[in-house]
Amino acid sequence: MSTQTAVRVKETIPLWLAVAITVLVSIPFGLWLGKWSFTLWVAFIVWAEYFQYGAKPSAIKIILPSYTYGAIVTGITLLLVQFFQFLPSVLVPGDLALGIILSAGVGFMVYSMRWAKVFQEGSLAFFNGITMCLGVYFSGSYPNIIAAPWNTVWAGIWASLMAIFGVCLGVFNIWLTFPKEVKD
Repeated sequence: MSTQTAVRVKETIPLWLAVAITVLVSIPFGLWLGKWSFTLWVAFIVWAEYFQYGAKPSAIKIILPSYTYGAIVTGITLLLVQFFQFLPSVLVPGDLALGIILSAGVGFMVYSMRWAKVFQEGSLAFFNGITMCLGVYFSGSYPNIIAAPWNTVWAGIWASLMAIFGVCLGVFNIWLTFPKEVKD
């Protein structure tokens, strides 16, 4: 009879403490950089995605392409709204144009998921890219350096940059636990 020794990963620093340290390290990026302060709520959502996708480097290959595609194409979709401002408004100026074009753009994006397996595997990140671009744009949570209407695309780029920061937070968080394999 052979006995196999099980190997498991043990954290040197517990995850709860590593998370607290990671939050502490990230706060200055959201507070001290003036108009370039990071949009931490976006970064934290992507940090959570990193854990949802297994908290391994392979997760980056799923998150970044899926999220970035969703965010950038949403920014482009918002840019296209300007060409439909001739449409009548229902309640506030531009609401019908925004509703029609954004619906068509999101419909196209969801349809396009079939073209790349990474978008299917990364559907959470894909949809978060869409919603985070919308959140960043409509809340004005990006450095105001590009004039309208191109600021819509800049909002998508900024949301994507914050996604990269979020992935970095996830990687840092795991690194901070100093995981090591131990035999039981």
